[in-house]
Amino acid sequence: MRVVSLHPDVLVATSRIWQTTCTIVRGGDEAFVIDSPVLPDELELLPAVIEQSRFPQPAGLLATHADWDHLLGRLAFPEATLGCAASTAERMRATPGEAQRELRAFDDQHYLVRPAPLSLGSVQALDAPGACEIGPHELALHPAEGHTSDGMAIWAPWAGVLVAGDYLSPVEIPVLGDGGSIEAYAATLDRLRPLVAEAQFIVPGHGASLGSERALSLLAEDLDYLQALAQHGVQAELPEGRRSKVQRVIHAENLARTSKSEH
Repeated sequence: MRVVSLHPDVLVATSRIWQTTCTIVRGGDEAFVIDSPVLPDELELLPAVIEQSRFPQPAGLLATHADWDHLLGRLAFPEATLGCAASTAERMRATPGEAQRELRAFDDQHYLVRPAPLSLGSVQALDAPGACEIGPHELALHPAEGHTSDGMAIWAPWAGVLVAGDYLSPVEIPVLGDGGSIEAYAATLDRLRPLVAEAQFIVPGHGASLGSERALSLLAEDLDYLQALAQHGVQAELPEGRRSKVQRVIHAENLARTSKSEH
């Protein structure tokens, strides 16, 4: 796991698997952990990383959306309350046990053993758009559906850091998961554009943090891809630098999901 500081109040830990990001934000004497690393040893190390960085232990956890690889903070901080957008809380209510089943399948595939099963515990639904107090500051919460049916992006204005969830990834094309759609995904990108322009750093759900200029370029590329996917289907051109075999598999899955939603 790699840990970098984007601001005196913001750390980003990046998992060795899928480059999944976990952002630790401090406001005065409070801190929140947003999303999570994936591997057992990374989660075990997370409290020590926070302590060694002289951050307070987290007052709570935040999840940008309900995909299982973003919900593992409770394994590191089992007593912490998990906050998420109301749309994410609703998705978890509608699909009880989904994250646990998918985590078990991942662990079985990779022969991983965890010290305890995942328990999501108390979940607090938050308004998005809305705000979440953190010490003397506020985190602004913005709705971010399209990748899935749920989600939020989190803006820390005093630090100039936007935690974008599974958007604006430099390593992955737009992914249309369960409940996702081209229209909602494009609407989220348009909604995030002014924040991206203002931010010093953008933290995607997967991949290295970005400066504003690079993130705006990715945003334009992703909108072009989504338009091409809608208009040209399998012939849509993938964004430059994200045309690997794995990304072509994701593209095929996007096409299948789009075709299914049209019937």
